[in-house]
Amino acid sequence: MKDFKQLAKNVIHIEQQAIAELLQYIDDKFEQACQLMYHCKGRVIVIGMGKSGHIGGKIAATLASTGTPAFFVHPGEASHGDLGMITSDDVVLTISNSGETHEVLAIIPVIKRIGAKLISMTGNETSTLAQEADTHVCIKVTEEACPLGLAPTSSTTATLVMGDALAVSLLNARGFTADDFALSHPGGSLGKRLLLRLSDIMHKGERLPVVSEHALIKDALVEMSLKGLGMTAIINEESVLQGVFTDGDLRRILDEKIDIHQDKISSVMTQSPSTAQEEMLAAQALKIMEDKKINGLIIVNDSNQPVGAMNMHDLLSSGVL
Repeated sequence: MKDFKQLAKNVIHIEQQAIAELLQYIDDKFEQACQLMYHCKGRVIVIGMGKSGHIGGKIAATLASTGTPAFFVHPGEASHGDLGMITSDDVVLTISNSGETHEVLAIIPVIKRIGAKLISMTGNETSTLAQEADTHVCIKVTEEACPLGLAPTSSTTATLVMGDALAVSLLNARGFTADDFALSHPGGSLGKRLLLRLSDIMHKGERLPVVSEHALIKDALVEMSLKGLGMTAIINEESVLQGVFTDGDLRRILDEKIDIHQDKISSVMTQSPSTAQEEMLAAQALKIMEDKKINGLIIVNDSNQPVGAMNMHDLLSSGVL
C-alpha cells in the first residue's frame, strides 16, 4: 500500500526547494526584464506552449490585473495570424523550460522584425531562446517533483512564482493602489469588497433610526423597532451625535433598576460610539465592526451629525461578507 501522505510531502518539499533556488536568479537580468515591461508603451504579450502556455496565461492575467496591460498568445495561433496582435511598442515574454520549443522559436524572427522587445523565461541560460532575447530570466530547477523527471511540476511552479515576482515588482514600481485594483475587478465578491462604499448600502433619511437625547427609553425602543436595525443614534439640539443605544445595551439594562417610561435614553446610551464616514469602503467598516465586536455603525458627516446607519446584515446582503 502506497503512503500517499508521504509521497505528497515529498512533492511539496521538492517544489519548495525549487522556489528557494529562484532567489539566485533575481539579478541584473531580472531587473532588465522589469525595466522593459515598466517602460513598455504597448502591451506585454506572453507566449508559451503546453504547460508553459497554461502558466503563461495566468502570468498575463496577473500582469493585466495589477497595472501592466498584458494578454496571452498561443504560439501555434501566432503562426497563423495572431502575430498581427503584436506591435513594435510591445514587449514579448516567451516561456519555455527547455528554451528550445519549436513553436516558440519559429516566431522569434518575426517578433524581431516587428521590432518588439523580447524577454525569455527558460530553465537553460544557454538555450536558443535565451540567446535570442533582449534579456533572459532564469527559472532553472534542480529536479521535477515527478519521480520520472518528465511531467512539468517544479518547473511550472517556479515559472508561476517568477511571473508573480515580475508582476508584483511592477505593481509596486507603478504605485498601483487598491482603488486601481478595484477598477479591474468590479465583479463578484472581490469587486464588492473593493468598490462598495457605505453610501451605497447605508440606511438614511426616514430609514435612519435617531432620537433626541431628551427622549425616554421607551421612545428609543419604539424607534429601534420601527427602523429594524437593532440600534438608534442619539442626538442633541444641533443634531450632533451624542451616543448610541443598541439591542446589546437593552439586554444590559434589564438587570438594572431602570424605568423605561421615566428614564431618559441619555442615561443609558453608549457615549462616544464607533462611527464611520459614508465614503468609507464597506470592507473597512466590516474590519471596524469585527475589531470592536459590534453589530452596527452610525455613519456621520464632518460635523459628527448622523447621516446613515448600517449593520452586519447589510454587509451580508450586499455580498461583502
